[in-house]
Amino acid sequence: MTSTVPRSKAEAKRTPAASGVTGRRGQGGRLSLRIRFRRDRTLILMTLPVLLLLLVFNYVPILGNVVAFQDYDPYLSDNGFVAMFQSPWVGLDQFQRVFQDTEFWHAVQNTFVLFFLQLVLYFPIPIALALLINSVIRPRVRAVAQAVMYLPHFFSWVLVVTVFQQIFGGAGVIAQTLRQHGHSGFDIMTDPSVFKYLVTAQMVWKDAGWGIIVFLAALAAVSTDLYEAAAMDGAGRWRRMWHITLPALRPVIALLLVLRVGDALTVGFEQFLLQRQAVGPDASEVLDTYVWWNGIRNQDFSYAAAAGLIKGIVGLTLVLVANKVAHLMGEQGVYEK
Repeated sequence: MTSTVPRSKAEAKRTPAASGVTGRRGQGGRLSLRIRFRRDRTLILMTLPVLLLLLVFNYVPILGNVVAFQDYDPYLSDNGFVAMFQSPWVGLDQFQRVFQDTEFWHAVQNTFVLFFLQLVLYFPIPIALALLINSVIRPRVRAVAQAVMYLPHFFSWVLVVTVFQQIFGGAGVIAQTLRQHGHSGFDIMTDPSVFKYLVTAQMVWKDAGWGIIVFLAALAAVSTDLYEAAAMDGAGRWRRMWHITLPALRPVIALLLVLRVGDALTVGFEQFLLQRQAVGPDASEVLDTYVWWNGIRNQDFSYAAAAGLIKGIVGLTLVLVANKVAHLMGEQGVYEK
């Protein structure tokens, strides 16, 4: 008769009944919530500060959207929160004011023009640079190039605008060099006609390095055996890139594109606010600066809250539509079906 006793202590530890796991699993063989919490308690504790920050700075302020349906007056009480309960309700009057304001529609137009321009000029550049860096054979050269391109991501917008001012401004390096050689200078930083291209160039210089990191991480997961097999079959560099590299990047491209579309109405706040006075509001007014100007400078809080709520609803709609398109194209998107 065959013995059912484990032959060694090590084998006994590997036996589910001996480890105590049997009987703790629920239906479908899944671990219970208590067991999973005990197993992952360290990771859960590490994420608690992040969850607290999200709760305080992202979710609690959502309650303040109620002022969009009021004629909010913070001076009705010493406490602004209490003033929300004392302010009169006006229903959808603030939204009607927003839709009738021509300056709001001008800000919407500027926002979408800048979004499409950044989508066409900014989005492909990190992909191209990642492919270029990935093609470099020497690891040290790749590391240096990646670090140099990623460095501006840590610069503040004040520093970025200052650097461009020192290069392309009326007293910048290029203008002074032209004057020294008998040519007339120029000042791109105060030219409203090229402002949209200027802010796109600033964004490319500042944030392209972050996109490079993401795409290089996706390229690192591609097996070198695929490239070797394609090379043995006679595929050149361009065919390997078209049939191996780009398909490997498709899921990441689809994900970042959905997130970028969700940010369509958030083309930048600090970047535009810093340069608003130089080019004027006609060229630099976007939805973020429009909400800030009416809410903070003009202290029309209910009107600004209504405009911000419209922006949030439209942004959420764009995310849902873009994610649905990603599903139709066979990609996962931000969340599964």
